[in-house]
This record gives sequence, C-alpha cells and structure tokens, in this order.
Amino acid sequence: MKISIVTPSFNQGAYIRKTIDSVLTQAGDFEIEYRVIDGGSTDDTVEVLKSYGDRLRWVSESDKGQVDAINKGLAAASGDIVGWLNSDDLLLPGALAKVAAAFRDHPETEWVHGRCVIIDEQDREVRKWVSAYKHYRCMHHSFANFLTEDYVSQMTCFWRRSMQDDVGLVDPTIKYAFDYEFFLRFAQRGDPVYIADPIACFRWYPESKSGGGFVTQMRETNELAGRYPASPWTRVRARAKEIGIVNIYRALAIARTVGRRA
Repeated sequence: MKISIVTPSFNQGAYIRKTIDSVLTQAGDFEIEYRVIDGGSTDDTVEVLKSYGDRLRWVSESDKGQVDAINKGLAAASGDIVGWLNSDDLLLPGALAKVAAAFRDHPETEWVHGRCVIIDEQDREVRKWVSAYKHYRCMHHSFANFLTEDYVSQMTCFWRRSMQDDVGLVDPTIKYAFDYEFFLRFAQRGDPVYIADPIACFRWYPESKSGGGFVTQMRETNELAGRYPASPWTRVRARAKEIGIVNIYRALAIARTVGRRA
C-alpha cells in the first residue's frame, strides 16, 4: 500500500519541521509519498525543506493560496491512499499503520478518519472537551448528523485515490470550510471507518486560520450542509448548533482577552 500525504505551506517555519518529522518517522507495511507544496515562503521554510534532501518532494513557488497548494499536491499524488496535513499539524506515532490497517480490514470503505488531539503553540494538549465531544459525535456518525455539524478532523482523514478521481479536488471558492465541503462529497457516497485512537494533532492558536475565523467558518458550514436534502428537524439542529458553537467560541475569545489583561 502506498500512502500519499500533501502538506500545503506558507511561512510556517516555526512548525513545519515538526510536521515533516511526524510524517517521515511513520513506519509500517506501506510506502510513503510525501509532498510539501510551499507558496513561496519568505521565512526559513525553504532551508528546512532543503535539509531533508530526497526524503520528500517539495516545491516553493507563488500560488493562489492554501486550497491551490492542496489541490496541486492531491493532483500529483500517486498513492493508493491520500490525505493532507497542514504545516502546523502533526501525525502521532503509529498513525499511518492504523490507517493502513483500517483500509486493509475494510476493503469496501473509501475513507477513514480518526480521533484528534488539540495542541497549542508549545505542543501542550488543550481543549480536551472539544476532542471528547468530537469523538462522541464520530462514534455516532450518520449522514444526517454530519449535516448538522462538522466533527471530522481534517488532519486525521485519508481516502482512496480512486474516490478522489470521482469526486474531484477541493473547492477553491470556499474560504474556511473547504474541508467540510470535500468530506460531504465523501459522506454522500458512504460512511467512513472511524479509528477511535488518536492519530493526529490539530494545532490551535489565536493567529491560526481556524482560531481567527470561527464565525465565518460556522456560517459556511451551515450553508454548505444546506446544499444537501435533509429533514426540517436536521435543518433546525444545524442552525441551533451553528449559533451555539459561535457563542461558545466568542465566550472563549472574551475569556482569553480578559486573561491577558489580568
């Protein structure tokens, strides 16, 4: 089995070495094809990439943003299994062995995803309650439930290249929730296999894209789910969760501001 992983990057020199190491140290009965698509970083990212020699493939050139970089990498991927890992996130030890085992044990499945750990800038685990909630939701997946909120952690998700050929690449017109829209296309085809063990870390910090754009992201998520047929009750649940999640994140932002001033 060959697993292709794509990392889009731009000025993430502070984190990208850890991201790369988390991929290249994976071991098991599979081959890894790893591509870093850098958008012409002006920090030390290119020096970091050069230091790995031929252990990975990379380019550094101007692009149209994160989705453009992701799509370049996904289009070039030659593996049987494909996924992307952002340049500040991490795979946990043994992650790809668990992914490969899930596909081998379930030859009929087209995509798998797993449990995620949320970390901060110093690699400390944070927001355990969010991770626990998403784990619960993933354990009770249905397409109707997925239309009410996005509980699939992108950095834990891997899919068959054959399905990617069918559903196409990531939609570049979506600013924040493009991974959710991509996975909705997967979910419409069939249920995923969920790996209950933690397999990746999502790095959350106020300056990150997700950290700073949660209101727009929640609005996009609800609008994207609205493209699919659903019962009135599912629509009500989706709207209620959008409001609830936005209010929770606003409260957390206020708490952080107060904490800094104290």
